[in-house]
Amino acid sequence: MSQHRAAGDRVTPGNAARKPGAGRHSAKHRVARRNTPSSTQIVGLTAALAAAAGAVGFSHSSLASPTQANTAVNLAALSLDTGQQLSGITTARIQARQLATRDSSRVQLADTTTSTKKQAAANKLATQRDAKIAAARSLTAKQATALAAAKAKVEAAEKKARESASRCQIMLTGYHITATFGQGGSRWAHQHTGLDFAAPVGTKIGSVMKGVVIFADWAGPYGRQVQVRHEDGTVTWYNHMSKFSVSVGETVYAGDQVGAVGMTGNTTGPHLHFEVRPGGGSPIDPAPWLRNHCGLDPYTAG
Repeated sequence: MSQHRAAGDRVTPGNAARKPGAGRHSAKHRVARRNTPSSTQIVGLTAALAAAAGAVGFSHSSLASPTQANTAVNLAALSLDTGQQLSGITTARIQARQLATRDSSRVQLADTTTSTKKQAAANKLATQRDAKIAAARSLTAKQATALAAAKAKVEAAEKKARESASRCQIMLTGYHITATFGQGGSRWAHQHTGLDFAAPVGTKIGSVMKGVVIFADWAGPYGRQVQVRHEDGTVTWYNHMSKFSVSVGETVYAGDQVGAVGMTGNTTGPHLHFEVRPGGGSPIDPAPWLRNHCGLDPYTAG
């Protein structure tokens, strides 16, 4: 061969048997190899590309042909696109998670606010209820106090009435006075010694005060007579009765029955002849004695 062959026609083991024009074809491949990224650059893009290259059965050290280089580049591009897609998906997922977290926080905050409002409303209702209960209790206490005061007043009045009744009581009811103390007339040997209380026969006659029966028998012109000696020594006489209701030695209280209205003895009609004898002595006018000792007016009490 000529020593003046062009450099492009240089014979190498790879192109010794090539036909004319093979040099130009080799030159194209050399240009392609110069324009194709090297295996080191491909590997440097991402570690994931190396794994992808290994999965197809070759590594960066075995890239010996343009076809293999192009395949690696395509894989790298695909991997980059896939990586970008995955990165976009991951970013979207992260954003979705952040949004969900924010929404959850808002819901929790709303729940907390609602719970706080509900608790405040419940506390307000409880306070109002307690106030109503306290007012009701106060009113009940006032009513109970007023009722107790009224009851005490009534009981005091009743007690006073009982004490007055136990101390003194008019001898009978439904009467009218027909003769007074000191009155003269043909029916009496001398002036009248008591008060006459006219009433129907059988009308109950009661003791004017507490005392002990010292006489219960027939007394001539006085008819059936009962005498009661009281605690201050005064003796009261009950005359003209139709019957006796007590016996000598018996203790009687104000209002206790000692007999009944009658017409026994010196009388022209049914009535009670009532006499008052302080210390068991001479009779006195019963009217002022009843007023002074019992607060009773015989002219209006019947």
